[in-house]
Amino acid sequence: MSNTSHYFQTALNKRREEGILRSLRPRSQGIDFYSNDYLGLARNAELQNILLQQITETPELLAGSTGSRLISGNSIEALTTEKLIADQHQYPSALLFQSGYNANLALLSALPNRHDIIIVDELVHRSVHDACRMSHATKLKFRHNDLDNLEEKLKKQKGHCYIAVESLYSMDGDLAPLQETAALAEKYSASLLVDEAHAFGVFGNGLVCQQQLQNKILATVVTYGKALGAHGAAILTNELIKDYLINFASPFIYSTSPQDWQWRMIKNNYSYLKNNDLSTQLMENIRTFRKQGLSTLSSESSPIQAVVIPDIMKLKNVQQVLLEKGFLTYAVYSPTVKPGTERLRICLHSFNTEKEIIELTQIIQHHI
Repeated sequence: MSNTSHYFQTALNKRREEGILRSLRPRSQGIDFYSNDYLGLARNAELQNILLQQITETPELLAGSTGSRLISGNSIEALTTEKLIADQHQYPSALLFQSGYNANLALLSALPNRHDIIIVDELVHRSVHDACRMSHATKLKFRHNDLDNLEEKLKKQKGHCYIAVESLYSMDGDLAPLQETAALAEKYSASLLVDEAHAFGVFGNGLVCQQQLQNKILATVVTYGKALGAHGAAILTNELIKDYLINFASPFIYSTSPQDWQWRMIKNNYSYLKNNDLSTQLMENIRTFRKQGLSTLSSESSPIQAVVIPDIMKLKNVQQVLLEKGFLTYAVYSPTVKPGTERLRICLHSFNTEKEIIELTQIIQHHI
């Protein structure tokens, strides 16, 4: 075995010994408390039939895109989808991407230059941290949702600052103080960037839109593989930033465009979301969960509820007992979260029943 292969094997063995080795498994059958399908749109038969009918009538939606959008991969479907998205979120423009990960890579790697500073919430999504590694800017972290700590960082900087946060954090399930963060950004002439991956759909068109902060936030990322039940993402911004990204964002320039049926699916699901009140039942289910008295890090209005169980063997046991009872949950270990904060990450959905939620919490309470 070569030295390189030995290093790889040693690293994998260490994770196996610690009980945190990741592996790929087929999707399990059971009661879903682990997916990001918060509103049930990914499994919505009506939406599937609408798309199927459209593809039957317009089979060219299935054609390969043939290249990046700057060469042969652009289409009227992509352009009209971007127009619809911008209008829905009340932004001047939108730019589509294959995923939220790609959108964050594009945004943070392209906009800041070597004289700039990117100040990120310490719990912001990994894609933001990876994007900062692609940038020539200096990256700093501030304590999670700590505005005093953020202001301390801002006061010390001489270059232009970009602030990167999530509106709803994917691991703790808590909300960012967006209005206060936007006020700080304005005070120090910084540019605020917000990832709305988990908030979009759960809170209508997202918390930025709900709080009417579009004019105070340089760019917002919304993703479609979660509450919208589709795939892809969009950066919402002004025309200047969109044009700049088209010209300088490598993840956009050098990626083959998705097929048109994916853009059509996004349009269909936006329309369905607009015409159907799907979040009311979700919020009722969140309230039911919170009433059961489990200790959680998360916001009382979040579909993500994190139950910290730092004892890894106990965490594994709870998840296994739940699985044997037919409940699908997700255990999160270090290094995804800090050592000592390992947790059972429970995702609530509009389609979960009150009986399921109560039984889930009773099992957890009995085994922790």
